[in-house]
Amino acid sequence: MARNQTATLPLIILPRDTVLLPGVVQRIAVSSNRPDIASLLATVYTRAASKTPNGRIDTVPIACVPLASPFVGPAGQLLLRNGENAATSDRPDVNPSKATKSDLFAWGVGAKITGVEGRGTGEFTLLVEGVARIRVEKIYSDKPYLEARVVYFQDEITLVDPALDELFQHLKLLSRELVAILRLSAIFPRSGSTPGLSPLLARRLDLFITKQKLPGALADFMANIVECSHDEKLQVLASLDVNDRVTKVLELLDRQVGNIKNNMKITITATSLPFTIDPDSAQREIGKIWRPGNANTPGKVPASGVGMPFPPPPGFMGGKAGGDADEDQEPNELDELQKRLDAAKLSPDAAKVADREVKRLKKIHPAQAEYAVTRSYLETLADIPWTTTTDDRLGPQTLTKARKQLDDDHYGLEKVKKRLLEYLAVLRLKQSINDDVDAQIKQAEQEIGASETSKDEPLQTAASEPSVEEKIKAGSAKLEVLKSKRMVDKSPILLLVGPPGVGKTSLARSVAIALGRKFHRISLGGVRDEAEIRGHRRTYVAAMPGLIVQGLKKVGVANPVFLLDEIDKVGGSSVHGDPSAAMLEVLDPEQNHTFTDHYVNIPIDLSKVLFIATANSLDTIPPPLLDRMEMIHIPGYTTLEKRHIALQHLVPKQLRVNGLSQDQVLFTEEVVSKIIESYTREAGVRNLEREISSVLRGKAVEYADAKDAGQPERYSPQLTVDDLERFLGSEKFEEEIAEKTSRPGIVTGLVAYSSGGNGSILFIEVADMPGTGTVQLTGKLGDVLKESVEVALTWVKAHAYELGLTQSPAENIMKDRSIHVHCPSGSIPKDGPSSGIAQAIALISLFSGKAVPPTMAMTGEISLRGRVTAVGGIKEKLIGALRAGVKTVLLPAQNRKDVKDLPQEVKDGLEIVHVSHIREAIHTVWPDSQWPDERQDFDNNTNGLQSRL
Repeated sequence: MARNQTATLPLIILPRDTVLLPGVVQRIAVSSNRPDIASLLATVYTRAASKTPNGRIDTVPIACVPLASPFVGPAGQLLLRNGENAATSDRPDVNPSKATKSDLFAWGVGAKITGVEGRGTGEFTLLVEGVARIRVEKIYSDKPYLEARVVYFQDEITLVDPALDELFQHLKLLSRELVAILRLSAIFPRSGSTPGLSPLLARRLDLFITKQKLPGALADFMANIVECSHDEKLQVLASLDVNDRVTKVLELLDRQVGNIKNNMKITITATSLPFTIDPDSAQREIGKIWRPGNANTPGKVPASGVGMPFPPPPGFMGGKAGGDADEDQEPNELDELQKRLDAAKLSPDAAKVADREVKRLKKIHPAQAEYAVTRSYLETLADIPWTTTTDDRLGPQTLTKARKQLDDDHYGLEKVKKRLLEYLAVLRLKQSINDDVDAQIKQAEQEIGASETSKDEPLQTAASEPSVEEKIKAGSAKLEVLKSKRMVDKSPILLLVGPPGVGKTSLARSVAIALGRKFHRISLGGVRDEAEIRGHRRTYVAAMPGLIVQGLKKVGVANPVFLLDEIDKVGGSSVHGDPSAAMLEVLDPEQNHTFTDHYVNIPIDLSKVLFIATANSLDTIPPPLLDRMEMIHIPGYTTLEKRHIALQHLVPKQLRVNGLSQDQVLFTEEVVSKIIESYTREAGVRNLEREISSVLRGKAVEYADAKDAGQPERYSPQLTVDDLERFLGSEKFEEEIAEKTSRPGIVTGLVAYSSGGNGSILFIEVADMPGTGTVQLTGKLGDVLKESVEVALTWVKAHAYELGLTQSPAENIMKDRSIHVHCPSGSIPKDGPSSGIAQAIALISLFSGKAVPPTMAMTGEISLRGRVTAVGGIKEKLIGALRAGVKTVLLPAQNRKDVKDLPQEVKDGLEIVHVSHIREAIHTVWPDSQWPDERQDFDNNTNGLQSRL
């Protein structure tokens, strides 16, 4: 026994006939006649509060000393050989709260208080756990409780001691035999008073004994279990030498095992005949349970009769038939749950919580409601993929295969495809770097292992030992540096914004297929409760994890592709919390590696999850949430893109759906274009697919009729434009066609419909009449469009003289006249800042009497200074202009960048002219006309305009 340190500790005097041993937890009842313990506990709380931030009382050491015995000396020697037979009344009756040093035993244990159990009635119980043996040197009584100066003693561990090892193995075998006998005695009636053990407790004790590695610790544990006197426990407490202690405990075990075997009598009544089993038969049954030849695997008890040669009758020992089978089944289920938790490779925090909950579960009766709650929680922990990931397909052909996969599934959407390919390329490079770093780490570990081997060689000289230590230290430092060089993947959080039907959801699925990852869709539309995102707390009935954790459980990997569908339709703040605020932690790359679900209550790493959110509008998404996502706008498909999608994807799909083959219905580009232009007006292709399906159903009826009539030659697979009215009815939308002739006051503008994807031309008509200078606007114009008319009119009035529209600078061109501005298709709302240049040209055309060429269209907004500013929807507008027969288009100079994204057939079919000022537009529209201001310098005119402003 090694003597370690000296300390002054608060002293608890144990009750009479009570001995606390190291490694054993003892309950000490505290009542009003033990004021010393109450004062000591108050001191422990005070010291704990000043010692640790959380005030844990188990960090404050105390000492527990038993009362002395007149039959045991200070060194543990037995003074009276038959002292164990002495009557208890012969011992002095000492009050522990008033004991002095002479009343205390010389040996005790250093301990810690692990808990306090109170009833609220002034009485409570301390849970005290022994830590190490101590010897009392001096007692101090200047406080309401005693303090003692003690010396700690730790067991000396000898690596090679054959004698101790043999005693230790004998102690294990005898301890397991005692457990087996106590298990058996719980089933058979016995004449002695030996208590029995339940099957579950016996199995745990047997497992604990088998796994114990320290002889001294096992001896202390068994001394607390075995039946022995107070004096014998004092002898074990004072046994510093491990060999002596194990020998003493072996004697106690051998005595109790022998007494139980001699006193055991088993009598079973079956029908009317008594059966008496002698002790030898009982010994054979014990041998079936306890197998000395198999020390590592405890013998299993048969479910029927527990080793008896015949099944017990129903109701035997007051239990139910099959009761033992039920008891044995429960530990198996718990073992299975423990295996699942071990296989889940929990994080350190999760493993700590799981161990605590498993210990609690083993103490709860299955009939209690808390049992089901705890078990469900542990099963949830086991199902969460803490470290399980899907290996990404990152080979030399990764980018090529991913690009092909995306192109096969979706036409267009180049920005989205480009971003996803960038992500794949970054993943590929990171993996290459990590492979090199892993190789270096493996080499460094081998070098450290070689250095440690050379250090342990006996021929190593003392002079070279420091160099080996330095090599090991340098290798460890190098290893840490290499580990820090590993690249960590943080998946992007993408937000696909666009109108319905453009393929946002299917695009996310294609991404998962291209990456080779699991895919899971979470619909956020209509989510109104924060708990649906973050889960319910376990204190509530029927609590469950949130949608994120449920998704992880379903896919079973930590790096899936999560589609957060309709994130713009998440409910706002209410009495149930704010779901959009709960999404902040999920979608923040700096926080989601420690996402905490209310139900799990353990940090979960979401940084490996590739989140792809979809939205139709940004107006309802809170700015903080929007800031955490990388936005990619999907404006909608153009007519050309829709035609390609229909011919390549929709038509073959609907042919299969309607039971037709490709040669039974032949679609042409003209037919598809007619359906797109005259029967649909949307950003996506959902309605287009419905219309194609309607046409195919009509052709299916024709084919079936011809086939049933026995005249299949009557059926024509060719589909023409004229057939569409028969299948789809009258045209739902009428396209504007460029005029063949024109007159002053009419200009062709360009429009992109608010539904997205489609564009067309829009005629702007201006007429004048005698009046008082009023302006009338019709055609269901919006506020922005009305303001554009006002700005255009103001600019024309300000420059009427320079344009030759008035005779003098002071003349008002609107004097004695009124104008009417109208946009046809009056039932369709029109708004947006894109018709300013067309309004100005229409007014100049009206006042000058010069017509605008009918095949010329224009778009752009103007300012009061005459500058032409950029507008949106250029792609859709120009495609619509080409379809309507327009030849020349005037665009703002700031929209040059948008022309690069146009299809080549649009670039070839249109003459695009860029203008930066209204004067450039005037010269482009009427290149052969001479204006009065041609004699002046262009810059002077601009300065004159700015001076008027």
